[in-house]
Amino acid sequence: MTQPMITMEHVSKKYENDALALDDVNITINKGEFVFIVGPSGAGKSTFMRLLLRETLPSSGTVKVNGYNISKMKNKDVPYLRRSLGIVFQDYRLLPNKTVYENVAFAMRVIEAPRRLIQRSVISVLDVVGLKEKYRCFPSQLSGGEQQRVAIARAIVNQPSIVIADEPTGNLDPETTWGIMEIFHRINQSGTTIVMATHNKDIVDTMQRRVIAISDGKIIRDVAQGGYDDEI
Repeated sequence: MTQPMITMEHVSKKYENDALALDDVNITINKGEFVFIVGPSGAGKSTFMRLLLRETLPSSGTVKVNGYNISKMKNKDVPYLRRSLGIVFQDYRLLPNKTVYENVAFAMRVIEAPRRLIQRSVISVLDVVGLKEKYRCFPSQLSGGEQQRVAIARAIVNQPSIVIADEPTGNLDPETTWGIMEIFHRINQSGTTIVMATHNKDIVDTMQRRVIAISDGKIIRDVAQGGYDDEI
């Protein structure tokens, strides 16, 4: 039986200037899916992603993420939601004065994981992303692709059931991009649900995963295996 990890039911989001960012969105994303969120700038992708992280609330409708009702949950419970998610940004957001090991371990220290578990888990995920040998390096000593690998390791070290990635390859060259996407592929193969906003047509066309296209706040296409602009 499929297990819904994310649902949106009749979700609309209007900002204070009356701009309608999302308009009656209905969507279900099940456990283990790999979903691309695509569309032009200003289409509503960023609002869609911010709702999943509860960085904003819907003006109407219901958003549920990993068992949490975004609208009804209390502010004090928001950290628990975010701890159940792995979050990867375009700009890495690493702590510059901490080593690779410390950046990844930080995500576990926040949830007060035991030291021995932290040591074992951090080395394990650094091995997954190919950076086991660079655990003592600082972010400034790494390439952009390596920094993003650290960010991915940090996102998955607590074994989240959902990874949300917002333009994770936007600052990377094509060769590095495919290395990063291979890591996401392996994470997904382990059963983790991945929701990724991207403008990268080559990635979407090549990987042929589920594609949700947003335009003017509406979902205009939702295909199980598709390309960036199929049928548009």
